[in-house]
Amino acid sequence: MAKSLALTSGEPAGIGPDITLKAWLRRAELNLPAFYLLGDCDLLRDRAKALGLDVRLAEIRPEDALATFANALPVVATGVRATARPGHPDGSSADAAIASIRQAVSDVASGRAGAIVTNPIAKSVLYGAGFRHPGHTEFLAELAADGGRAPQPVMMLWSPDLAVVPVTIHLSLRDAISQLSGELIISTARIVSASLKARFGIARPRLALSGLNPHAGEGGALGTEEQKIVAPAVDILRKEGIDVRGPLPADTMFHEAARKTYDCAICMYHDQALIPIKTLAFDNGVNVTLGLPFIRTSPDHGTAFDIAGTGRANPSSLIAALRLAARMAAQPA
Repeated sequence: MAKSLALTSGEPAGIGPDITLKAWLRRAELNLPAFYLLGDCDLLRDRAKALGLDVRLAEIRPEDALATFANALPVVATGVRATARPGHPDGSSADAAIASIRQAVSDVASGRAGAIVTNPIAKSVLYGAGFRHPGHTEFLAELAADGGRAPQPVMMLWSPDLAVVPVTIHLSLRDAISQLSGELIISTARIVSASLKARFGIARPRLALSGLNPHAGEGGALGTEEQKIVAPAVDILRKEGIDVRGPLPADTMFHEAARKTYDCAICMYHDQALIPIKTLAFDNGVNVTLGLPFIRTSPDHGTAFDIAGTGRANPSSLIAALRLAARMAAQPA
């Protein structure tokens, strides 16, 4: 890593501060890549005290993070104070979380950071403050556009044992079915294939596409989306030289032998993709956003207000997200 990673604060009242402090304390033991937190140093200091953690903090500029990381947790101030207590978001929460994300994108775009890792946000808190995006992913795509046309962001959940991508993401099941299209499947698979080559070093990625219906439609008896939408998309992708199979019955795609036959499973809706990976890799799964002009990873969990400030938060997913971001950033451009 020639550059440090920009780590956002996430929701200040959540476990983001807890897992950040815990991850930094394990930096030498785990040989973690250097990172700096974008947020409020006072809040982090108070959280460390509440948790009984001996963490030295240093307010720095992003370019000083590499030299600072071994001896102190580098913190880059965003200029927005965060005053929320653990488990209790307040009026400062949304502004602090958004400012951290904006600054992270600015830092990676200007070359001050090598990649972005985002701590969990509380969507309900952001929505209450007027946030108009479904989540992190869509907001990052808008920031990446910088006034131009936003790229298509693709959400991948990655672990050493399984990588999955949902074609439709944060939609009701009814809306996901109505919005599923061959065009969306094709554009998603193209981005996944290109990203696996460029960022994961897989020369010829193998993709497995699920069907939408039980048993992949059972030849049309249980639904025709496989015949009308998924199969034609697979044919087009194959003609483009992409190694793809499907539509496959989702209920037989995720056992151990099946997982060895592909590098990424592309599923038609959110839970079809996320249930298997969260079953197999709940503590070390990583959320990766593909299709952006920069690298972004995130822990695969939420803010966990109920355990914030208690010392019970597990930093494993954040540690995995930091490691994966560094690995992706190290790939030749």
